[in-house]
Amino acid sequence: MSILFGVFGLLIGSFVNVLIYRLPISKNIVFPRSSCPHCGRVITWYENIPLLSYILLWGKCRSCHGPISIQYPIIELINGVAYCFLASNYVLQGELLPLVLRALIFSLLTAHIVIDLRHQLLPDGINFFLAIFFFILSILNEQWVMGLYGMALGVALPLLVTYLFYLVKGVVGLGGGDIKLFGALGLFLGPLGIIQNIFFSCLLGSIMGLALILVKALKREKPIPFGPFIITVAGFQIYFPEYFKRLLTLIF
Repeated sequence: MSILFGVFGLLIGSFVNVLIYRLPISKNIVFPRSSCPHCGRVITWYENIPLLSYILLWGKCRSCHGPISIQYPIIELINGVAYCFLASNYVLQGELLPLVLRALIFSLLTAHIVIDLRHQLLPDGINFFLAIFFFILSILNEQWVMGLYGMALGVALPLLVTYLFYLVKGVVGLGGGDIKLFGALGLFLGPLGIIQNIFFSCLLGSIMGLALILVKALKREKPIPFGPFIITVAGFQIYFPEYFKRLLTLIF
């Protein structure tokens, strides 16, 4: 079962690559069919098999021999391995729906990270579906009321901080996509969980930002994408809650 779900993850990983490429340029994610970015030739189904096609084509377009980004097999592989790992934990418990939801959430969060790193953008469409999946999980866990409180706090607190930062500095400190992501996460994490996420993601972002400035890899006035830090912390909260609790115990 884990292997089959891992294969399903490879297929979803291929779709994640579509999201990464098309959402930032507001392109339909279903039509038209995928094509070579170099020569424009439509890619056939047998040239679009996750991992296998990239290997058989030696990472090049069959028509013009233009290079295919290594991102495609990497995202597919990460997604497949993650799905396999999740299946090994949840199938034994007979929790098929939570398994599928958590797997799809992983894929959407992966797309978020890559898009934000490249474009400093967290698409509303991904945040919308994340909110739906998180809310369904909160209903299954019989925590939907706390989830609504978490969503409200996840939106209100960052929005208030951003507004105060704007009054003091005259610049927007946090993007709308980040605030919406906090709201979506709050539906699953609840009030306490989203406060912890806000704290640790800000801490992680500050440490990484300072480190990049010290090694002169980032200019002080240049903003860095905040979504990956939110998602990194959320990843531990969602998929490794016991390790996250241990971290809290060590710190506090």
